[in-house]
Amino acid sequence: MGFLNVIRRWALRNKMPIREISRRTGPSRNSVRNYLRADIVEPSFRTPTRPSKLDSFAVKLYGWLVTERRKSRKDRRTAKQMHADLVKHGFDGSYERVAVFGRGWKADRQRAQQTTGRETFVPLVSQPGEAYQFDWSEDWAIIGGERVKLQVAHIELSLSRAFLVRAYLFADPRPSRDIS
Repeated sequence: MGFLNVIRRWALRNKMPIREISRRTGPSRNSVRNYLRADIVEPSFRTPTRPSKLDSFAVKLYGWLVTERRKSRKDRRTAKQMHADLVKHGFDGSYERVAVFGRGWKADRQRAQQTTGRETFVPLVSQPGEAYQFDWSEDWAIIGGERVKLQVAHIELSLSRAFLVRAYLFADPRPSRDIS
């Protein structure tokens, strides 16, 4: 990040005093004030786009990254392993190019997830005693040394989030038959 951009960010966004900016960066307080008053923009050099050795393997690497994302963390291949696999397919570039591609892919994916509205929700609002959530589940317990199937009711009040759990013995609806 450019020197003038740092000074502007500290002064305008972070509201840092000019004295502190001067102490951290080196120029005098008057120079810092002049930088902030002037509409000078630091020249930025744009790197021209150049072909990369990875370009012809990018589709394959992208597919691998998508596939690996679905696997559990322990089962995923590392960037070094992917680089070794690309070398087997004829890639003669460096590991660093593969790692940079992977980091860029991950950053793009995270940016896309943040902008898709994942954090959007409608809050559940209710008056005291007005609403609750209810659910059933099945579980097993050992009662009197015997393994018994239980039906479990879960009740949660919407406002206080207080809960009640009640277990019922499993009732077999089939009539018992005497075999004699």
